[in-house]
Amino acid sequence: MRVAPKKELTLFDSTCIIVGIIIGAGIYETAPVVASSMGGGPGALAIWLAGGLLALSGALCYAELATAYPREGGDYVYLSRAYGGWAGFQFGWSQLALIRPGDIALLAFVFASYAQTLYAPFENSKPYYAAAAIVVLTGINLLGVKQGKWTQNILTVVKALGLLAIVAAGLASPGPPPASGQPAPLTMDGLKLALILVLFTFGGWNEMAYVAAEVKRPRRNIARALVIGTVLVTALYVLVNGAFLRALGYQAMASSGAVAVDTMATAFPRAASRVIAVFVCVSALGAVNGLIFTGARISYALGAEHAAFRALGRWSPRLGVPAWALVVQGCLSLAIVLFIGSFVDTLLYTAPVVWLFFLATGLSVVVLRRKEPRTPRPFQAPAHPLMPILFCACCAFMLYSCVTYAWANKPAGLIVAFGALASGTFVYWLIESRMRPPEPAP
Repeated sequence: MRVAPKKELTLFDSTCIIVGIIIGAGIYETAPVVASSMGGGPGALAIWLAGGLLALSGALCYAELATAYPREGGDYVYLSRAYGGWAGFQFGWSQLALIRPGDIALLAFVFASYAQTLYAPFENSKPYYAAAAIVVLTGINLLGVKQGKWTQNILTVVKALGLLAIVAAGLASPGPPPASGQPAPLTMDGLKLALILVLFTFGGWNEMAYVAAEVKRPRRNIARALVIGTVLVTALYVLVNGAFLRALGYQAMASSGAVAVDTMATAFPRAASRVIAVFVCVSALGAVNGLIFTGARISYALGAEHAAFRALGRWSPRLGVPAWALVVQGCLSLAIVLFIGSFVDTLLYTAPVVWLFFLATGLSVVVLRRKEPRTPRPFQAPAHPLMPILFCACCAFMLYSCVTYAWANKPAGLIVAFGALASGTFVYWLIESRMRPPEPAP
């Protein structure tokens, strides 16, 4: 008898998954570069607001798809229905073999970088901290959905409070000294770089779609969680950048090597670096836990429909989770941590494929409305087809930017990324050819 996922996620749980995954450590690293690229404080705040609106356009598209097809797997389901089983398989294969383990390893590296500033028991302890984070959080999620979701809820609340503490420190600061010199003018290259970094920092708003089958009252709560989570993160990001500008001024913010530490130092000069290190560690752990939680559901959907990956598609009746999917995902993430050793290379390897699938999913909103017009859609993306077109244009720009940047700086990243797609095509052909019944003899 097949065991199905239970509906255990409330609106609060679902929102915490989205907010917890989006708010990693990117906001602490990208804010100064974004500010320097935009040529002034108002421009810096405007690009964060624009990034939130673009993310919201994607969230509205995903809300339509997730409420129409409330199953585990998210994009795997939508791409399969829109373009055929090969497209869903490519997505599931890429997530299993490259994207999801790479994302988990990337955030684990961020946690490790700041954890070793707090306590380093031996030299080069970063890989061990990263590996420990993956092992512990995978173990917690293996214990059950309740353990995984409450870990996510607690980490999300703490990281949100950390950002609000930075906002409070910025508002309480005496303000920056008088600025000297003029900010650099805004250029098209600067705008492109700022938008790439902002949208990277907003990454993760779509993760709710992967656990749609576990959401209580999915027709209402899925859309609400996607919209509420994206809006909350946008508000936090704008407030935090406003606090940076208030405490440091534009010039100091744009040139800061540790903008959150510098802002906190205006209120707590002695403890600023350690306080921020703790905030970043919690933020990274929350993102890692969320990625582990949702990523296993993609592999589960892949295994549920393809006999070659049947073990991944088993929902444990005793634990109430996709146990083998969690174990395999954790092992692949550990392999990246122990053998690659750099989160920058990991990002370059995964980004082009991520935006390619985002583009395909955005187009599937239009395709599925025409292909399956009778499917009930409890939530519909407003201003159709303008909203999907806006989201797809954003995805196409990001795909072009990631490919051109990787080709100029890390061509090996493109080889690995599209090599994963090519291997997925081969594996799908191999599976289908073996499962296809033989032709009858004439």
